[in-house]
Amino acid sequence: MDKLSDLHLDALSEVFNIGAGRAAASLSEIVSEEVKLSVPSVEFRKCSELNAKVLSLEQTQLGVVRQKFSGAFTADASLLFTEDSALEIMRDMMGSQISIEELAEFEQEAMCELGNIILNACLSAMADMLDIQLDSSLPNYHVCNVDEVIENIISIEDQMYIMILHIDLKIERRQVNGTLIFLFSSASLGALRHQIDLFLNKI
Repeated sequence: MDKLSDLHLDALSEVFNIGAGRAAASLSEIVSEEVKLSVPSVEFRKCSELNAKVLSLEQTQLGVVRQKFSGAFTADASLLFTEDSALEIMRDMMGSQISIEELAEFEQEAMCELGNIILNACLSAMADMLDIQLDSSLPNYHVCNVDEVIENIISIEDQMYIMILHIDLKIERRQVNGTLIFLFSSASLGALRHQIDLFLNKI
């Protein structure tokens, strides 16, 4: 399959920045503070090319929220933060007075909510722009290291492509960096390209 052109990537960057804006507005309501969420770049790679440097991830424990999307194309989406960053975000979401013990009790629920907000905002923006329907599964959350993330991706037998988005999340003076990854089969990436072409032909 041909690579996506710069025009395709520009269109995706625009849609994900719209989605990031929607997610930031929703998170601002939850934490009662201004949240800024930006997506600086969109990058496509073959899964066989993956390593920690490509994902801009350190060798540390990661909090991973995973969700599946289906419709005009299918994708397996994951939102990754370092575990320390995930704890900071959870504290902001649930109130700084909460103890570490209480925080651990709600870790799964809070991170699934965070992932659901960010992932669904990005995909709903894409669905709106391309005028397609996308359905999502319930999110799940787990903690693992970067090697496990990469091993799980490259172990998939079908030839897969990965879309990588590096995100900056700012809550007042706190700033954390995360990574969004979307896994596509060759067929699904072709379907996405086709939908973007249809959109570009209309403008």
